[in-house]
Amino acid sequence: MNDIDKQIKEAEERLKELKAQKIAASENAEGASVSSQQNPYAVPVAILVAGLLIAGAVFYSGGSGGQQAGNVVDPTNPTTPTPRPSSGNVDNIRPITEKDHIRGDRNAPIKIVEFSDFECPFCKRFHSTMQRVMDEYGKDGKVAWVYRHFPLDSIHPFKARNEAKASECANELGGNEAFWKYADKIFEITPSNNQLDQSLLPQIAEDIGLDRAKFEECMKSTKYDQHIEEDLQDAIASGGTGTPYSVLIAEDGKKYPISGAQPYSAVKAVIDIALKSSQ
Repeated sequence: MNDIDKQIKEAEERLKELKAQKIAASENAEGASVSSQQNPYAVPVAILVAGLLIAGAVFYSGGSGGQQAGNVVDPTNPTTPTPRPSSGNVDNIRPITEKDHIRGDRNAPIKIVEFSDFECPFCKRFHSTMQRVMDEYGKDGKVAWVYRHFPLDSIHPFKARNEAKASECANELGGNEAFWKYADKIFEITPSNNQLDQSLLPQIAEDIGLDRAKFEECMKSTKYDQHIEEDLQDAIASGGTGTPYSVLIAEDGKKYPISGAQPYSAVKAVIDIALKSSQ
């Protein structure tokens, strides 16, 4: 049994256990523990998250909804692939700081950290899902969206990292707003799967109001290489094995992994329950 099969089996067993707990609690409400009464959403949250974990594990073993990381090409030695660890822990995720790219209220009770690849077609789909999330939950300050880079070098050699660098150059020249405008535009026009014409990157910068010459000069540098690599390593340490990979961080500090391009309904369900569980 490989690691993915073990993860699926463990998640399924946990889901069965949680469902049994929920049934037992409903049949014996009078004998419910104080902790269960104080947080009636604990079991539903766990069941939902377990379900998402199973869905994510199924994808990574050959289903749909994202792109598998496979091996990473060491940028200092492109001919030598570096094996990617198969698992991590959401508790290892790097704390959110003012250096992060954040859309929405930085003080929002729910923060969704997305690890993404500009050339991933599932990231393109999930970007639209997250835009919809922000339309509903961002306007009243309930959710903030944090973007971190997770370029899949084995699938999108050079272009994914180059586009990540382009977004950082946009941020340098125009700040956080320019970063998000640039990211939105890339996902709007890219055919995905390493097919975006790289000559369009300076044009995108110009289209959103940035100085093209300064942007092109920034693109010649390597000053953002370490930052992009740090994001990638953060994704791995946090449990990411493919893109998109997101971690929802609730106000009470609980963290819920969201693997793959989950539909809006699934993301909304996790947000709603996390909001209630934090009350």
